Amino acid sequence: MIGLGYVGLPLARLFSTKFPTIGYDLNRKRVDALNAGHDSTLEVSDELLQDALRNHGFRCTANLDDIRDANFYVVAVPTPVDDNNRPDLKPLWGASETVGRVISKGDIVVYESTVYPGVTEEECLPVVERVSGLKFNRDFFAGYSPERINPGDKLHTVETIRKVTSGSTPEIADIVDEVYNTVLVNGTHKAPSIRVAEASKIIENSQRDVNIAFMNELAKIFNAMGIDTHDVIEAASSKWNFIKLSPGLVGGHCISVDPYYLIQKAQVYGVLPRVMFSARRLNDGMGAYVANQTIKAMNLKGVRVKDARILILGITFKENCPDIRNTKVVDIYHTLREYTPDITVYDPWANADAVSREYAVALTDKPLDELSGSFDAVILAVAHNEFKGRDIRAFLADPAEGVVYDVKGILPRHMVDARL
Repeated sequence: MIGLGYVGLPLARLFSTKFPTIGYDLNRKRVDALNAGHDSTLEVSDELLQDALRNHGFRCTANLDDIRDANFYVVAVPTPVDDNNRPDLKPLWGASETVGRVISKGDIVVYESTVYPGVTEEECLPVVERVSGLKFNRDFFAGYSPERINPGDKLHTVETIRKVTSGSTPEIADIVDEVYNTVLVNGTHKAPSIRVAEASKIIENSQRDVNIAFMNELAKIFNAMGIDTHDVIEAASSKWNFIKLSPGLVGGHCISVDPYYLIQKAQVYGVLPRVMFSARRLNDGMGAYVANQTIKAMNLKGVRVKDARILILGITFKENCPDIRNTKVVDIYHTLREYTPDITVYDPWANADAVSREYAVALTDKPLDELSGSFDAVILAVAHNEFKGRDIRAFLADPAEGVVYDVKGILPRHMVDARL
């Protein structure tokens, strides 16, 4: 397994229950921590990881020579976008070079990273050929099985999800499918080609992006009308075929990134994906919208915005998960910083050093109870379990005059001044 992040580690741990498995990652600190039995992403429990290390021979390494004896390579590295939202394939190219240095005749390499159709065969495998000196589909073979990891989700775990598989020849497709079926409870869907498998993954997340964008647009409309969006959704969902979704911030490494891969590739073929592009633009702007709505609520209650004391609860991109990748809560923070420097951010799940390094935001190290009675406004940005059932208004210096904004729509109505 090349890449031991949110995707690679859970799958490698699962494969180790049936096959001799070794994980490879460039981050030596990460490798050392995993070999010591702890996963900082919390995707694999210490109990499961230590069981794999102790009883199934699983181990992790940053030494390339340690993976030369493998014959089935799985690549699970990030596929980010650059500052202009263009696909950044450098991690995939680097991983493909790694494969090229160790792959042998008859071996199979399977990619899991989310990409637009054609990346595996047009971008990755030529790199493997160049570095290895071997010929694709003669000396070595390939497959694609898109990841379906949902960070923080303890119900839809890697062993229970149904995965799409594919191969570079019909025979290899059967082998790849059989390997994955060996460890998956709910089996696989074997796609007719690698390009179909790649396309299936990219539209999974693009569809969710578009659907959430529609709900966010409705929230903007109904907020302008003075109508509670959640009340509207509850009423509409009484119809049997209404798809019940909620507005919200769209962050993380999947929904907020993957659509850009298909948008870019579509334009290469002369197609302008207007719906997807509009959805991305709308969802990317929701952090600033929440900040401005909070300011509006403060003005309406006569709370001075300049130099106001504001508490933001949560900075991860989703609840009960330490993942801070592409979190839109930082957009709330930076928009509010234009009005006041006195902003406190509290998150019991996030790593403070990582947040500071990635976003230049300092998390408070005070216990939550010590923050009571200190603020002019509170924004519940992430629905961590630690925030549920608490009297959020108790964090306000003046519970009657201060403002509570509920991004997630989980607080009792009497506790909230405004919500998305």
